[in-house]
Amino acid sequence: MKGRLLEEIQRAVASHPGRTSWREPLMACADAHDPLFGRLGEVANPGHLQPSDILRGARTVIAYFLPFSRGIIAGNSSGRYASDGWARSYIETNALIAHINTRMSAVLESHDFRAGTIAPTHNFDVQSLLSPWSHRHAAYIAGLGTFGLNRMLITEQGCCGRIGSLVTDAAIPADPRPEQEYCPFRIDGSCGACVKRCPVGALSTSAFDRHACYGALLANERRFAHLGRADVCGKCLCGLPCSEARPS
Repeated sequence: MKGRLLEEIQRAVASHPGRTSWREPLMACADAHDPLFGRLGEVANPGHLQPSDILRGARTVIAYFLPFSRGIIAGNSSGRYASDGWARSYIETNALIAHINTRMSAVLESHDFRAGTIAPTHNFDVQSLLSPWSHRHAAYIAGLGTFGLNRMLITEQGCCGRIGSLVTDAAIPADPRPEQEYCPFRIDGSCGACVKRCPVGALSTSAFDRHACYGALLANERRFAHLGRADVCGKCLCGLPCSEARPS
């Protein structure tokens, strides 16, 4: 089943219309009863949902990462504001994630399993800026990577891309989590390049000002209103040792 679902993701990526291009997607699975899900109320959001809140009888959480092409990453590596390509890729990848979830749900249902899906974004509280379901934390629990200083997930394909997740009552073997950190700063205090990249000073080695960050996202959203809802930035993701791959 795991291989069949990954193939469905790969087919969806290869056939999706639009200008955005992606590198090879990654997928991993977590046991829906993994104790780490129970801790998300402490580390992510006091109101964070459990897999069983999304789907009664949940047994597995599937998470996947859609890494942007190197051209999209390079195009957003300079300047104060997000590039047109970065804004467009955000919108098109959100649409792709919704499409992938529909396709994976159909595959699971064809084998008499159920699936519960979560919107890729824009389901957060506008005051706290916290979401009831963190795709990044679900991906971490599933073993797709580890968190960087920039609060993003660093995978084997880097951190520049989008994460989707889905809950199912199919019992799919869980993947192991990485045994060591991928972020150089979290290993030995080196790098920290993402802090310098933030155009509004929202990121430091010890804290993250999510409201200052969101202000930058809204500034870009206004610039790219002709594309749709592109509340993006990505400067703390691009031009880094972890942008396209796990740092060696």
